[in-house]
Amino acid sequence: MFTLKKEDVTNLAEHSPEQPKEPYEIMVEQMEAGLKEHNRSNIGLLLSSLSAGLEVGFSILTIGIIYSLFKTEVSPGKLHLMMAMVYPLGYIFVIIGRSELFTEHTVLATIPVIDGEASFKSLFNLWAIIYSGNLIGGYLFGIIVLQFNSGTHIISLDFFHYVSQKMIAYSSINILISSIMAGWLMGTLSWLLSSSQDTLSRVVMIFLITFIVNIAGLHHCIVGSIEIFMAYLSSANHVSGFDFFKFQALSTLGNIIGGVILVAFVKYGHSKRN
Repeated sequence: MFTLKKEDVTNLAEHSPEQPKEPYEIMVEQMEAGLKEHNRSNIGLLLSSLSAGLEVGFSILTIGIIYSLFKTEVSPGKLHLMMAMVYPLGYIFVIIGRSELFTEHTVLATIPVIDGEASFKSLFNLWAIIYSGNLIGGYLFGIIVLQFNSGTHIISLDFFHYVSQKMIAYSSINILISSIMAGWLMGTLSWLLSSSQDTLSRVVMIFLITFIVNIAGLHHCIVGSIEIFMAYLSSANHVSGFDFFKFQALSTLGNIIGGVILVAFVKYGHSKRN
């Protein structure tokens, strides 16, 4: 079992920025951060997760504007690359601003449970609050953007069909596998952020991970849900209620599997052996 002793915290505080952190040091930092989340008030978690849902929506707004401006000007490949380059924007707002994003907490909140420092009841409570807060905030952002867009037309309506089909036009097994990979990457991001020494390196890590998520078309249960929700409400609606439910269930399950099993358990075991 990892124990957060006073000397562990002191060693982290005194760690030289010129030296890479050891796996044990990263694990202690992840443990301490995870326990803080478990001990936060429910209202604090909810407000932070609402903020994250609102902020991460700026990724969708930005790629929508890029799509609408350049869809007839560049090749499909170049357009896809341009959209992937701006997709990390909302994640940077959320993570650097310290709001609570569900896919980060598949690892962060799980490690204290694996170590016996927090209960499964606390984990499920934390997940439920952050997950629901993210979706409520994201859906609110979607409603605001659609209302704004009805007067400005900065995003073409076919964009909503385009992004929603990228989420639902696959078999259930493909959506699940894609979601596991996305959860794996987002869980890895949580670990990498603890190893980063400064804000610039953290921004680079966020950019690289979320760029891969978008360029590969992987399924993120929060951002993808906002995209489908916006398509469902817009006049470009080609999404059924069943499609929405299937995506949400499979992407959430996959993100959890990817973060918990492929990152939290593996990193915990690796760090403990060291």
